[in-house]
Amino acid sequence: MVMADSLRERTRRAVRAEIAQAAVALFAERGFDETTVEDIARAVGMTKRSFFRYFPTKEDAVFAGTEVLVERVVADLEARPADEDPWESLHQVLRRWEEPIFSAGAGADGRRLVESTPALRARLHQKRETWRTAARDALAARHGLDTFTADLLTNAATAILDAAAQEWARTGGDADRAELVDRGFAALRPG
Repeated sequence: MVMADSLRERTRRAVRAEIAQAAVALFAERGFDETTVEDIARAVGMTKRSFFRYFPTKEDAVFAGTEVLVERVVADLEARPADEDPWESLHQVLRRWEEPIFSAGAGADGRRLVESTPALRARLHQKRETWRTAARDALAARHGLDTFTADLLTNAATAILDAAAQEWARTGGDADRAELVDRGFAALRPG
């Protein structure tokens, strides 16, 4: 029975990824506001009702997979050595996950789409807040930090990811994002 659930979940993730890819392609071609849920559903051979079994809104299709990514990043934070400095824990985990984090939202097309669409920028902020809260709680529990300190560290780490993404975009994708993340963590190292 566990095997069937695992297969079902993998199948669900694959369908979600296909829908998300089609949605981002349509949004890039037609514009976010001009693309309907019906358009997306038709592009992948399903009904509007079926679309809503996978995503509550069309905005969510752009961020497919972020929930799983959040769970994995938080699990890595929880697995870090208890005696490790909390800032170092954040650095090592986000360094490891920088590629999937930057790729979330369907890659470069998704990133441009988010930056140019107010509804998607708002959804991105909601997704980030979910991550920050989960990471804060994991960091606080793992390292015995008060909520304020855990919030401060987590928000600073998020700012580093944002700055690295902006620099990467400014260089037309030529900058080494991992190196930018390392530079950011070094520049903001507490102490």
